[in-house]
Amino acid sequence: MRSFPLGAWPFALLLIAAGCAPANWSLRTARPDVGLQWPYQPNPAKVSYAYSLSGVVPARSSAMTLRNLVFGSEEEDRNAFILPVAVATGRDGRIAVADLGRQRVHLYIASEQRYLQLAGGQGENIASPVGVIFDDELRLYVSDSAGKVFTFGPDGTLRFVLRQAGGDRLLRPTGIAYSPRTKMLYVADTLANKVYVFGTDGEFLFSFGDRGEGPGRFNFPTHIFRAPSGDLYVTNALNFRIEIFDERGTAVGSFGHHGDGSGDLAMPKGVAVDKDGIVYVVDGIFDNVQLFNRNGAFLLTLGRRGTDFGEFWLPSGAFISDHGELYVCDTYNRRVQVFQITEGYGDGAS
Repeated sequence: MRSFPLGAWPFALLLIAAGCAPANWSLRTARPDVGLQWPYQPNPAKVSYAYSLSGVVPARSSAMTLRNLVFGSEEEDRNAFILPVAVATGRDGRIAVADLGRQRVHLYIASEQRYLQLAGGQGENIASPVGVIFDDELRLYVSDSAGKVFTFGPDGTLRFVLRQAGGDRLLRPTGIAYSPRTKMLYVADTLANKVYVFGTDGEFLFSFGDRGEGPGRFNFPTHIFRAPSGDLYVTNALNFRIEIFDERGTAVGSFGHHGDGSGDLAMPKGVAVDKDGIVYVVDGIFDNVQLFNRNGAFLLTLGRRGTDFGEFWLPSGAFISDHGELYVCDTYNRRVQVFQITEGYGDGAS
């Protein structure tokens, strides 16, 4: 530890105490020096690069600055993402990032500049957070693939934990989605090959899907997203396709097949749908995001393997906000990349 003049300690302690007061927080962002868009110029942009997120940082103050001069800075940034695998935003702009590496969820409430790390509560610890979603009351639901779904209130307080779906034990809950129209929570259970449906109070309502290769059947479903139309898009991982259901669980379509070319699926992960009906599918082997219309016609590739802006290294979860922002968890680059979608770009249903 560095030496410090004895007479200066009272002043230093006063500054340290001031620096320990509750801090305002902000997202740690980075932006490229040049604009990036897909498709490339001179075509009009369907997707433009906005910024990347790598963690949350406290607002700096003179007290904090002097504290670092006196004692040195933190050896480890405890608020940086390690393995971000899922992301979601709420109607007030708050954001949640499931961090598998930290075994917790980063919750940033922008309107209050407030930051929390959610690790569970009441003797229940999050072990493997892999999915997050907000409902219209800003409650946060976290799927833990160890066999639980955690529910937190808007202030980050644990409300309850789900372990059962009727008479079935949750085996590996992964993808999670919410419908503001039906007030239902949809949880994809990878090992059960089902989607379980709950009310916001945790009451089990019904399930759909089963193991198989035919329409509406699953072979290890992993991610789920509710489209603006109300349809549910489920990543049917080892059937290498995307299944589409209505909110009551009736199969209404599917697309995709295994392969190693453009428009094929090698390791489909996160799925999201914009207001044009364009479907965004993250692929962990291709290290990109592929765009399709609702009928499964391939439209465009976003990104490639790498570490620069707009490049990915084993990406996973995806989410589209109400404001048309596409969030992609760039897991092994330890960041979430954010893109702005151009709405009204084309007919996504054609």
